Amino acid sequence: MSFELRDRDLLGRIGKLTVKGKTLETPAFMPVVNPMIQTIAPRRLKDEFGCDILITNSYIIRNHFLDVPNLELHKLLDYDGIVMTDSGAYQILVYGEVEVTQPQIIDWQKKIGSDISVILDIPTGWDIPRDEVEYTVEKTLQRAREALPLIEGSDNLWVGPIQGGKHLDLVEKSAKAVGEMPFDLHALGSPTEVMERYMYPVLVDMAMTAKIHAPVERPIHLFGAGHPNIFAMCVAMGYDLFDSAAYALFAKDERYLTVRGTLQFKDLKYLPCSCPICRNKSPEDLAVLPRGERQRLIAEHNMHVTMAEMETIKQAIVEGNLWDLVETRAKGHAQMTAALKRLSKYDKYLEEGSDGFKGRGLFYYDYHSIHKPEVIRHQDQLLGSYRRPADKSILVLMSEPKNRPFSGNQGFTKLRKRMNDNRVHYCFVAAPYGLVPANLAETYPLSQFEMAKPLDHETIQYTTENVRQYMEKYPHEHVVLILKDTPLEEALLEKLGDLVNSENIIKSEELGGEDTMESLEKLLRSFN
Repeated sequence: MSFELRDRDLLGRIGKLTVKGKTLETPAFMPVVNPMIQTIAPRRLKDEFGCDILITNSYIIRNHFLDVPNLELHKLLDYDGIVMTDSGAYQILVYGEVEVTQPQIIDWQKKIGSDISVILDIPTGWDIPRDEVEYTVEKTLQRAREALPLIEGSDNLWVGPIQGGKHLDLVEKSAKAVGEMPFDLHALGSPTEVMERYMYPVLVDMAMTAKIHAPVERPIHLFGAGHPNIFAMCVAMGYDLFDSAAYALFAKDERYLTVRGTLQFKDLKYLPCSCPICRNKSPEDLAVLPRGERQRLIAEHNMHVTMAEMETIKQAIVEGNLWDLVETRAKGHAQMTAALKRLSKYDKYLEEGSDGFKGRGLFYYDYHSIHKPEVIRHQDQLLGSYRRPADKSILVLMSEPKNRPFSGNQGFTKLRKRMNDNRVHYCFVAAPYGLVPANLAETYPLSQFEMAKPLDHETIQYTTENVRQYMEKYPHEHVVLILKDTPLEEALLEKLGDLVNSENIIKSEELGGEDTMESLEKLLRSFN
């Protein structure tokens, strides 16, 4: 196997996965295909929908085709892309057991020519006692160790599953332990029930815990993730592969997928999609079709919107605005917004995975955006790498001018020239970054952003707290505030009450105004 990283943003990455001479670009969605019930033929999935990988169940195939001599999986499915096979673990979750041993199912997956294969793990169910969860983790790890000699030398790629459910300490234990074994990929198991119950914040904790503790160089798969509204967030958390039969199962119930959620076909007056199905049909056209034909067309729409979302996500990674897409998708459901808030807890990890600059300016919408990597990185560098000039004993903090870069503002240039005082360290106060030293004001992203105003309370609090942290770390002999009458500056005054002499506060709407410059001159003279 080779897995080549091509681009990244947050923890999301565009990669090239090669197996048995076939190449797949990730992140990728793999539709679940039941060889006995093919809602959309596998050949069509590849040729018409762009699915270069699909997943099927080796246990089901074994039950129906065990006695077929020289059975070859790709010929059975009439599909020449990459085929991943599950082992029957899902049947264990649903039915409690399967009539196959691990050596048998591993040998079967090798025999039929699977490209990516899964060991026979024990999924973690939902709402079960912790001791049962511990059993699924320990038993899965035991089976993973026992599988190693069975898969050695195989040209299949082998998946080491991660279990533990909502018990994050067990997810961590599972990810660390299986990550020490020589598997090619990993997969977070048992999230389906979490997603079915719209428990997206729980999914975030599970997914991030597994991702943080699994080997970063290996692709990671999220079992059972098939709704396009969660893909952006899951890719942002570093997941490379997804699978689901949702495109077909939802269509069976005449549910119509969109990136904002699921619609019932009976409620549709319009088809809000540009896929070939929706551009050539109206709801009325579909309504008069036989039920089976209508379900097939809805399934094709569902597949089109699913695959289009993957392309949208990859373009966002290339442009460096995956966080914007995550924010947008999160507004489609209240629990997705709750998941975005939960994801913000992991902003340090997201920042570490992001490149520094992709040649584009940034948008900041509301307090969710303060967790963007660029904001986190600025604060870390300001308090870690940046050093205030040693000869500057006076800090002059100023409200941000309207134009950027702040340091090029005509009023500021005029003020600094008139003061001509080498003791002064000029800095601006700007949401969401907090403190922006004038000598850094032209660096990315401090001048390459647009901020939605008026500012919300959380953004104001975050900005003022960042200023306070800087002032506490780098104390000056004297501090002067030149501020406008805005909620941000009012909050700053309250935050800095014990760090600034009230006599050193200048209220000003124009940095280059005569009154402002005279007041500052007077203060600077008093500091001699």
